[in-house]
Amino acid sequence: MTIRIKDVAKLAGVSTATVSRVLANKEYIKESTKKKVLHAIEELGYQPSRIARSLRVNSSQIIGLLVSDIQNPFFTTLARAVEDIAFANDYAVFLCNTDEDINKESIYIDLMISERVAGMIITPTSEHNSPCKKIIVTHKIPIVVVDRQVFGCDVDTVVLNNQKGAYELITHFIQKGHKRIAAIVGHSEITTGRERYQGYESALKDNKIPIIPELIKFGSPKEDVGYKFTNELLDLEDRPTALFLGNNLLTMGALKAINERGLSVSKDISIAAFDETVWSKLIKPPLTVVTQPTYEMGIKSAELILSRIKDPSKPTEFVQFEPKILIRSSG
Repeated sequence: MTIRIKDVAKLAGVSTATVSRVLANKEYIKESTKKKVLHAIEELGYQPSRIARSLRVNSSQIIGLLVSDIQNPFFTTLARAVEDIAFANDYAVFLCNTDEDINKESIYIDLMISERVAGMIITPTSEHNSPCKKIIVTHKIPIVVVDRQVFGCDVDTVVLNNQKGAYELITHFIQKGHKRIAAIVGHSEITTGRERYQGYESALKDNKIPIIPELIKFGSPKEDVGYKFTNELLDLEDRPTALFLGNNLLTMGALKAINERGLSVSKDISIAAFDETVWSKLIKPPLTVVTQPTYEMGIKSAELILSRIKDPSKPTEFVQFEPKILIRSSG
């Protein structure tokens, strides 16, 4: 049986409005009345609806966080940082995983709107078909975009200098004598994928190395995509001598394909990738990677959304963190 607020009011001998005032921790309620209501809530096991509660105020104490793939360790760390800052400021975090699916993203955003979240931190599925305008203009909910950018919408943004990170990795390959360097990156309508490709392309051009289309693969930044594309590259008659991966999930797929063929990383094909993970330095040989200050990016995103909630009219901020290259034996 569903316990309703009127059941609590009946047991406590008060009105439903009084129960609501107790739940909202309003002032000017007699202590004896408050105790009766709390006792009735405990006895009945009443669970107040978050949606119903939030409709009585302008917004809730909830921050929505939408990430593209919670299995990616980057987003796990990001979520932890956001939650740490939110909790320290008496906010809870509502975490949703969009799976790079724009329809799923839209469903979760509508859910957050119905929950009247105080603000949203979003890793957008698309840079152009973004729902940010609807959220900000129609529903007056503050937004921070993290990891990727959106265009046509003035929002606080936290990103990495992706082009620089890719450029330095490819330059490292070139300095080691590689000329047939392949790249597997996220699809080009996502800013991270496009910017990492641009870094790859710029490094080749600056070193007068031809760009070979058959060595470049764009796709969803997931393990199975890395596996598929790596196999295609290894099937080439003149296969690449070095491989650049756009994120850690693509790297996992690439390593699986290389291992299944009995090939040796570094000896048969050099590898370098975006994202340091717990296993990057544990596999043999350890991976050369671009590290992102992920936790710091999450902290900054949370600080920006709290600041935006407090002052919706303040100028928007664009924060770009710098990458760091860790050279190891794989490349």
